[in-house]
Amino acid sequence: MKVFISRVSTEDQSELRQIQNIEHFDKVIIDKCDGDIPLWERPQASKLRKLVDNGTITHIEFHQVDRMGRNLKNILEEYEELTKMGVRVVCREPYFQNFNDKGEEDLFSKLLLSILGSVGQYEKSLIKKRQIQGIELTKKLYPHKYSGRKQNTKEDRLKFLSKPKSRMAIQYLNKGMSGVEVSKLVGLSLNTITKIRKNMSVEV
Repeated sequence: MKVFISRVSTEDQSELRQIQNIEHFDKVIIDKCDGDIPLWERPQASKLRKLVDNGTITHIEFHQVDRMGRNLKNILEEYEELTKMGVRVVCREPYFQNFNDKGEEDLFSKLLLSILGSVGQYEKSLIKKRQIQGIELTKKLYPHKYSGRKQNTKEDRLKFLSKPKSRMAIQYLNKGMSGVEVSKLVGLSLNTITKIRKNMSVEV
């Protein structure tokens, strides 16, 4: 079975630009949903998953590469999974395919996807580098934001018990609740709850 998959973001948008030259397809899928929704979670495309898994669908085609997934990483993952399953994947813009009409691997498309993957990885490393640089700059300009408590120093008991979560934990403990219950309710570790219990003689 040959399937053409189309997607537009809203009900008001027209899919006509995408669904050209589709006469030879057995099925045409049109989803009107946000692009952040993964391919197999879309209202219409999700119905094809079983047909892909059991080998009924042998050819899937898209008008544009961004109709295939949420982002480059997601697109490459879907492409690789379908390739392993032997499903022919064709994208019209930019044109690439995993297998040609003879069922042979398309080496140029493989190179193109490899380049796209490398670009995506490069962009990811740049973002991470910028984040690190931003943190280092913030440390220099606003050192108090990253100061924390110095190593091998003890936090003042009163200050510790006066924290909002500590005060909340004390209230629950005074009601007879267990440390595990309080830990889940307040969002503190069991060790911290134990520490609070030991220091509860200090009035806050």
